[in-house]
Amino acid sequence: MTYQTEPAYTHGATAKTGVLLVNLGTPDAPTVQAVRSYLKEFLSDPRVVEIPKALWWPILNGIILNTRPKKSAEKYAQVWLPEGSPLRVYTAKQAVLLQGYLSQRTQAPLVVDYAMRYGNPGIPEVLRRLKEQNCQRILIVPMYPQYAASSTATVFDIVFAELQQMRNTPALRTIKNFHDHPGYIKALANNINDYWMKNGRPEKLLMSFHGLPKYTLDKGDPYHCECHKTARLLAQQLGLKPEQYVISFQSRFGKAEWLKPYTTTTLKELGKHKTKRLDVICPGFVADCLETLEEIAMEGKHDFQHAGGGEYNYIPCLNERNDWMHALTDLVIDNLQGWLVEPNAVELEQGRLRALAMGAKK
Repeated sequence: MTYQTEPAYTHGATAKTGVLLVNLGTPDAPTVQAVRSYLKEFLSDPRVVEIPKALWWPILNGIILNTRPKKSAEKYAQVWLPEGSPLRVYTAKQAVLLQGYLSQRTQAPLVVDYAMRYGNPGIPEVLRRLKEQNCQRILIVPMYPQYAASSTATVFDIVFAELQQMRNTPALRTIKNFHDHPGYIKALANNINDYWMKNGRPEKLLMSFHGLPKYTLDKGDPYHCECHKTARLLAQQLGLKPEQYVISFQSRFGKAEWLKPYTTTTLKELGKHKTKRLDVICPGFVADCLETLEEIAMEGKHDFQHAGGGEYNYIPCLNERNDWMHALTDLVIDNLQGWLVEPNAVELEQGRLRALAMGAKK
Protein backbone atom coordinates (compact mmCIF):
# COMPACT_ATOMS: atom_id res chain seq x y z
CA MET A 1 0.00 0.00 0.00
CA THR A 2 1.24 3.50 -0.82
CA TYR A 3 0.63 6.06 1.90
CA GLN A 4 0.22 9.80 1.51
CA THR A 5 3.36 11.91 1.79
CA GLU A 6 3.66 13.17 5.34
CA PRO A 7 4.04 16.90 6.05
CA ALA A 8 7.55 18.07 6.87
CA TYR A 9 8.29 17.54 10.56
CA THR A 10 10.03 20.13 12.71
CA HIS A 11 11.47 19.05 16.06
CA GLY A 12 10.21 21.15 18.92
CA ALA A 13 7.09 22.31 17.05
CA THR A 14 4.02 22.62 19.22
CA ALA A 15 1.58 19.76 18.75
CA LYS A 16 -1.88 21.16 18.11
CA THR A 17 -5.42 19.86 18.39
CA GLY A 18 -7.75 20.22 15.43
CA VAL A 19 -11.52 20.66 15.61
CA LEU A 20 -13.30 19.83 12.38
CA LEU A 21 -16.90 20.91 11.87
CA VAL A 22 -18.61 18.90 9.14
CA ASN A 23 -21.93 19.66 7.49
CA LEU A 24 -23.82 17.89 4.72
CA GLY A 25 -22.65 19.73 1.63
CA THR A 26 -23.58 21.96 -1.24
CA PRO A 27 -22.91 22.49 -4.92
CA ASP A 28 -20.24 25.05 -5.78
CA ALA A 29 -22.72 27.17 -7.73
CA PRO A 30 -26.47 27.30 -8.45
CA THR A 31 -25.92 25.80 -11.90
CA VAL A 32 -27.10 22.58 -13.50
CA GLN A 33 -23.56 21.26 -13.91
CA ALA A 34 -22.53 22.02 -10.33
CA VAL A 35 -25.75 20.59 -8.89
CA ARG A 36 -25.41 17.42 -11.00
CA SER A 37 -21.88 16.86 -9.71
CA TYR A 38 -23.01 17.38 -6.12
CA LEU A 39 -26.07 15.14 -6.41
CA LYS A 40 -24.05 12.37 -8.02
CA GLU A 41 -21.64 12.31 -5.08
CA PHE A 42 -24.43 12.59 -2.52
CA LEU A 43 -26.81 10.02 -4.01
CA SER A 44 -24.02 7.54 -4.80
CA ASP A 45 -23.33 7.04 -1.09
CA PRO A 46 -24.73 3.61 -0.12
CA ARG A 47 -25.59 4.93 3.34
CA VAL A 48 -27.77 7.64 1.81
CA VAL A 49 -29.59 5.35 -0.62
CA GLU A 50 -29.78 1.78 0.67
CA ILE A 51 -30.76 0.21 -2.64
CA PRO A 52 -28.56 -2.43 -4.33
CA LYS A 53 -26.18 -0.70 -6.71
CA ALA A 54 -27.32 -2.80 -9.68
CA LEU A 55 -30.85 -1.43 -9.24
CA TRP A 56 -30.00 2.11 -8.15
CA TRP A 57 -27.22 2.96 -10.61
CA PRO A 58 -29.43 2.98 -13.76
CA ILE A 59 -32.08 5.04 -11.96
CA LEU A 60 -29.57 7.56 -10.66
CA ASN A 61 -27.60 8.02 -13.87
CA GLY A 62 -30.39 7.42 -16.34
CA ILE A 63 -33.21 9.40 -14.75
CA ILE A 64 -32.42 11.43 -11.63
CA LEU A 65 -29.19 13.08 -12.80
CA ASN A 66 -30.84 13.99 -16.09
CA THR A 67 -33.96 15.58 -14.58
CA ARG A 68 -33.38 16.75 -11.04
CA PRO A 69 -30.31 19.04 -11.42
CA LYS A 70 -32.19 21.68 -13.41
CA LYS A 71 -35.02 21.90 -10.88
CA SER A 72 -32.62 21.90 -7.94
CA ALA A 73 -30.40 24.56 -9.53
CA GLU A 74 -33.41 26.86 -9.88
CA LYS A 75 -34.19 26.35 -6.20
CA TYR A 76 -30.60 27.00 -5.13
CA ALA A 77 -30.64 30.23 -7.14
CA GLN A 78 -33.54 31.49 -5.00
CA VAL A 79 -31.59 31.20 -1.74
CA TRP A 80 -27.99 31.77 -2.90
CA LEU A 81 -26.17 34.47 -0.95
CA PRO A 82 -23.65 36.96 -2.37
CA GLU A 83 -20.90 35.03 -0.54
CA GLY A 84 -22.12 31.67 -1.83
CA SER A 85 -24.22 28.74 -0.64
CA PRO A 86 -26.01 29.52 2.66
CA LEU A 87 -24.93 26.26 4.27
CA ARG A 88 -21.28 26.81 3.43
CA VAL A 89 -21.39 30.49 4.39
CA TYR A 90 -22.93 29.84 7.81
CA THR A 91 -20.74 26.83 8.56
CA ALA A 92 -17.59 28.79 7.70
CA LYS A 93 -18.68 31.61 10.00
CA GLN A 94 -19.41 29.12 12.79
CA ALA A 95 -15.87 27.75 12.47
CA VAL A 96 -14.36 31.23 12.73
CA LEU A 97 -16.52 32.12 15.73
CA LEU A 98 -15.77 28.81 17.46
CA GLN A 99 -12.03 29.47 17.09
CA GLY A 100 -12.52 32.79 18.86
CA TYR A 101 -14.76 31.41 21.60
CA LEU A 102 -12.33 28.57 22.32
CA SER A 103 -9.39 30.98 22.54
CA GLN A 104 -11.25 32.78 25.32
CA ARG A 105 -11.64 29.55 27.28
CA THR A 106 -8.22 27.90 26.86
CA GLN A 107 -4.68 28.70 25.82
CA ALA A 108 -4.19 25.21 24.42
CA PRO A 109 -3.14 25.37 20.75
CA LEU A 110 -6.32 24.66 18.77
CA VAL A 111 -7.10 24.88 15.07
CA VAL A 112 -10.76 25.00 13.99
CA ASP A 113 -11.74 24.29 10.42
CA TYR A 114 -14.80 23.10 8.52
CA ALA A 115 -15.60 20.69 5.71
CA MET A 116 -18.54 19.44 3.69
CA ARG A 117 -19.34 15.74 3.51
CA TYR A 118 -20.29 16.15 -0.14
CA GLY A 119 -18.83 18.95 -2.24
CA ASN A 120 -16.16 21.43 -1.21
CA PRO A 121 -14.17 21.82 0.91
CA GLY A 122 -13.98 18.04 1.19
CA ILE A 123 -13.10 16.15 4.37
CA PRO A 124 -9.87 14.57 3.00
CA GLU A 125 -8.59 17.98 1.91
CA VAL A 126 -9.24 19.58 5.29
CA LEU A 127 -7.83 16.65 7.27
CA ARG A 128 -4.59 17.01 5.32
CA ARG A 129 -4.62 20.74 5.98
CA LEU A 130 -4.96 20.12 9.72
CA LYS A 131 -2.05 17.68 9.64
CA GLU A 132 0.09 20.27 7.84
CA GLN A 133 -0.55 22.56 10.82
CA ASN A 134 0.80 19.84 13.13
CA CYS A 135 -2.57 18.78 14.52
CA GLN A 136 -1.70 15.54 16.29
CA ARG A 137 -5.20 15.16 17.70
CA ILE A 138 -8.44 15.85 15.84
CA LEU A 139 -12.02 16.08 17.09
CA ILE A 140 -14.65 15.43 14.41
CA VAL A 141 -17.90 17.35 14.98
CA PRO A 142 -20.70 16.38 12.58
CA MET A 143 -23.13 19.29 12.68
CA TYR A 144 -26.17 17.01 12.90
CA PRO A 145 -27.85 17.21 16.32
CA GLN A 146 -29.63 13.87 15.81
CA TYR A 147 -27.58 10.83 14.75
CA ALA A 148 -28.50 9.00 11.55
CA ALA A 149 -26.57 6.43 9.58
CA SER A 150 -27.26 8.45 6.42
CA SER A 151 -25.74 11.63 7.87
CA THR A 152 -23.44 11.33 10.88
CA ALA A 153 -22.11 7.88 10.00
CA THR A 154 -21.22 8.97 6.45
CA VAL A 155 -18.87 11.55 7.99
CA PHE A 156 -17.15 8.89 10.05
CA ASP A 157 -16.87 6.63 6.99
CA ILE A 158 -14.83 9.09 4.97
CA VAL A 159 -12.74 10.23 7.96
CA PHE A 160 -11.72 6.65 8.77
CA ALA A 161 -11.09 5.90 5.10
CA GLU A 162 -8.79 8.90 4.88
CA LEU A 163 -6.86 7.82 7.97
CA GLN A 164 -6.18 4.48 6.26
CA GLN A 165 -4.17 6.43 3.69
CA MET A 166 -1.94 8.05 6.33
CA ARG A 167 1.34 6.71 7.63
CA ASN A 168 1.27 8.89 10.74
CA THR A 169 -2.35 9.03 11.84
CA PRO A 170 -3.57 11.62 14.36
CA ALA A 171 -5.42 10.66 17.49
CA LEU A 172 -9.12 10.87 16.75
CA ARG A 173 -12.32 11.58 18.63
CA THR A 174 -15.84 11.93 17.29
CA ILE A 175 -19.08 13.45 18.53
CA LYS A 176 -22.03 11.20 17.73
CA ASN A 177 -24.90 13.57 18.50
CA PHE A 178 -26.06 16.46 20.66
CA HIS A 179 -29.83 16.19 20.30
CA ASP A 180 -30.39 16.62 24.04
CA HIS A 181 -27.46 18.87 24.92
CA PRO A 182 -28.81 21.49 27.37
CA GLY A 183 -27.05 24.39 25.62
CA TYR A 184 -28.39 23.37 22.23
CA ILE A 185 -31.95 23.03 23.55
CA LYS A 186 -31.72 26.37 25.36
CA ALA A 187 -30.38 28.11 22.25
CA LEU A 188 -33.29 26.73 20.21
CA ALA A 189 -35.76 27.96 22.81
CA ASN A 190 -34.10 31.38 23.00
CA ASN A 191 -34.21 31.64 19.22
CA ILE A 192 -37.94 30.98 19.19
CA ASN A 193 -38.69 33.20 22.17
CA ASP A 194 -36.72 36.07 20.62
CA TYR A 195 -38.85 35.74 17.50
CA TRP A 196 -42.05 35.63 19.53
CA MET A 197 -41.05 38.67 21.57
CA LYS A 198 -40.88 40.67 18.34
CA ASN A 199 -43.79 39.09 16.47
CA GLY A 200 -46.17 37.61 19.01
CA ARG A 201 -47.00 33.93 19.48
CA PRO A 202 -48.60 31.61 16.93
CA GLU A 203 -51.60 29.37 17.25
CA LYS A 204 -49.28 26.40 16.72
CA LEU A 205 -45.57 25.71 16.41
CA LEU A 206 -44.48 23.10 13.88
CA MET A 207 -41.16 21.36 14.51
CA SER A 208 -40.12 19.88 11.18
CA PHE A 209 -37.19 17.46 10.97
CA HIS A 210 -35.51 15.97 7.92
CA GLY A 211 -37.24 12.75 6.93
CA LEU A 212 -35.79 9.26 6.47
CA PRO A 213 -37.25 6.03 5.10
CA LYS A 214 -39.22 4.17 7.75
CA TYR A 215 -37.07 1.06 7.33
CA THR A 216 -34.18 2.93 8.95
CA LEU A 217 -36.18 3.03 12.19
CA ASP A 218 -37.15 -0.62 11.85
CA LYS A 219 -33.50 -1.58 11.36
CA GLY A 220 -32.29 0.24 14.48
CA ASP A 221 -31.43 3.79 13.47
CA PRO A 222 -32.02 6.02 16.56
CA TYR A 223 -32.77 9.14 14.51
CA HIS A 224 -36.56 9.08 14.93
CA CYS A 225 -36.31 8.73 18.70
CA GLU A 226 -33.70 11.46 18.99
CA CYS A 227 -35.85 13.87 16.97
CA HIS A 228 -38.78 13.26 19.30
CA LYS A 229 -36.57 13.77 22.35
CA THR A 230 -35.32 17.08 20.95
CA ALA A 231 -38.91 18.17 20.31
CA ARG A 232 -40.05 17.13 23.78
CA LEU A 233 -37.20 18.93 25.54
CA LEU A 234 -37.71 22.04 23.40
CA ALA A 235 -41.44 22.09 24.13
CA GLN A 236 -40.68 21.80 27.85
CA GLN A 237 -38.16 24.64 27.65
CA LEU A 238 -40.78 26.79 25.90
CA GLY A 239 -43.54 25.76 28.31
CA LEU A 240 -45.75 24.48 25.49
CA LYS A 241 -48.72 22.19 25.99
CA PRO A 242 -49.08 19.13 23.68
CA GLU A 243 -51.81 20.82 21.66
CA GLN A 244 -49.60 23.85 20.98
CA TYR A 245 -46.97 22.12 18.86
CA VAL A 246 -46.70 19.50 16.13
CA ILE A 247 -43.81 17.27 15.01
CA SER A 248 -43.34 16.29 11.36
CA PHE A 249 -40.74 15.05 8.85
CA GLN A 250 -39.87 16.75 5.57
CA SER A 251 -38.07 16.01 2.28
CA ARG A 252 -39.66 12.70 1.38
CA PHE A 253 -38.12 11.18 -1.75
CA GLY A 254 -39.40 8.20 -3.79
CA LYS A 255 -42.40 5.95 -3.21
CA ALA A 256 -41.31 4.10 -0.06
CA GLU A 257 -42.90 4.89 3.29
CA TRP A 258 -40.93 7.46 5.27
CA LEU A 259 -41.10 8.66 8.86
CA LYS A 260 -44.50 10.16 9.57
CA PRO A 261 -46.28 12.46 9.77
CA TYR A 262 -45.03 14.10 6.56
CA THR A 263 -44.49 17.85 6.75
CA THR A 264 -46.34 18.54 3.47
CA THR A 265 -49.37 16.56 4.63
CA THR A 266 -49.29 18.23 8.06
CA LEU A 267 -49.14 21.72 6.54
CA LYS A 268 -52.12 21.02 4.30
CA GLU A 269 -54.13 19.59 7.19
CA LEU A 270 -53.36 22.60 9.39
CA GLY A 271 -54.36 24.84 6.51
CA LYS A 272 -57.65 23.01 6.03
CA HIS A 273 -58.37 23.46 9.73
CA LYS A 274 -57.99 27.22 9.20
CA THR A 275 -55.03 27.61 11.55
CA LYS A 276 -54.75 31.37 11.97
CA ARG A 277 -51.00 31.48 12.42
CA LEU A 278 -48.33 28.80 12.14
CA ASP A 279 -44.66 29.22 13.02
CA VAL A 280 -42.19 26.61 11.76
CA ILE A 281 -38.77 25.68 13.13
CA CYS A 282 -36.29 23.04 11.92
CA PRO A 283 -34.46 21.75 15.04
CA GLY A 284 -32.43 19.22 13.05
CA PHE A 285 -30.41 21.95 11.34
CA VAL A 286 -27.93 24.32 12.99
CA ALA A 287 -27.38 26.31 9.78
CA ASP A 288 -29.87 27.40 7.16
CA CYS A 289 -29.67 25.67 3.79
CA LEU A 290 -31.73 24.88 0.71
CA GLU A 291 -33.99 22.56 2.67
CA THR A 292 -34.92 25.16 5.27
CA LEU A 293 -34.89 28.33 3.15
CA GLU A 294 -36.66 26.98 0.06
CA GLU A 295 -38.55 23.82 0.96
CA ILE A 296 -39.83 24.95 4.36
CA ALA A 297 -39.84 28.76 4.16
CA MET A 298 -41.18 28.98 0.58
CA GLU A 299 -42.85 25.73 -0.49
CA GLY A 300 -44.20 25.12 3.00
CA LYS A 301 -45.83 28.52 3.09
CA HIS A 302 -47.51 27.87 -0.24
CA ASP A 303 -48.81 24.45 0.86
CA PHE A 304 -50.20 25.84 4.13
CA GLN A 305 -51.85 28.95 2.76
CA HIS A 306 -53.11 27.32 -0.43
CA ALA A 307 -54.97 24.85 1.79
CA GLY A 308 -56.66 27.68 3.69
CA GLY A 309 -54.17 28.55 6.42
CA GLY A 310 -53.45 32.06 7.65
CA GLU A 311 -50.15 33.66 8.62
CA TYR A 312 -47.05 31.49 8.11
CA ASN A 313 -43.62 32.22 9.57
CA TYR A 314 -40.38 30.30 9.21
CA ILE A 315 -38.02 30.89 12.17
CA PRO A 316 -34.39 30.76 10.95
CA CYS A 317 -31.85 28.23 12.19
CA LEU A 318 -29.34 28.98 14.94
CA ASN A 319 -26.66 30.03 12.43
CA GLU A 320 -24.37 32.52 14.24
CA ARG A 321 -26.39 33.12 17.40
CA ASN A 322 -24.23 33.94 20.40
CA ASP A 323 -25.98 31.43 22.71
CA TRP A 324 -25.61 28.65 20.13
CA MET A 325 -21.90 29.39 19.71
CA HIS A 326 -21.47 29.23 23.49
CA ALA A 327 -23.28 25.87 23.49
CA LEU A 328 -21.09 24.57 20.66
CA THR A 329 -18.00 25.74 22.55
CA ASP A 330 -19.17 23.86 25.67
CA LEU A 331 -19.83 20.75 23.58
CA VAL A 332 -16.37 20.85 22.03
CA ILE A 333 -14.56 21.50 25.31
CA ASP A 334 -16.45 18.63 26.97
CA ASN A 335 -15.12 16.34 24.24
CA LEU A 336 -11.55 17.69 24.39
CA GLN A 337 -10.96 16.73 28.01
CA GLY A 338 -7.37 15.53 28.41
CA TRP A 339 -6.34 17.15 25.14
CA LEU A 340 -6.43 20.76 26.33
CA VAL A 341 -2.76 20.90 27.27
CA GLU A 342 -1.19 24.33 27.19
CA PRO A 343 2.31 24.38 25.64
CA ASN A 344 5.34 24.69 27.89
CA ALA A 345 8.01 26.70 26.05
CA VAL A 346 10.90 25.41 28.21
CA GLU A 347 9.95 21.75 27.69
CA LEU A 348 9.54 22.29 23.95
CA GLU A 349 12.99 23.85 23.64
CA GLN A 350 14.60 21.14 25.74
CA GLY A 351 12.97 18.49 23.56
CA ARG A 352 14.21 20.20 20.41
CA LEU A 353 17.77 20.38 21.73
CA ARG A 354 17.72 16.70 22.73
CA ALA A 355 16.54 15.79 19.23
CA LEU A 356 19.34 17.83 17.64
CA ALA A 357 21.91 16.22 19.94
CA MET A 358 20.73 12.82 18.72
CA GLY A 359 21.35 13.82 15.12
CA ALA A 360 17.94 15.11 14.07
CA LYS A 361 17.78 17.62 11.24
CA LYS A 362 16.98 21.22 12.07
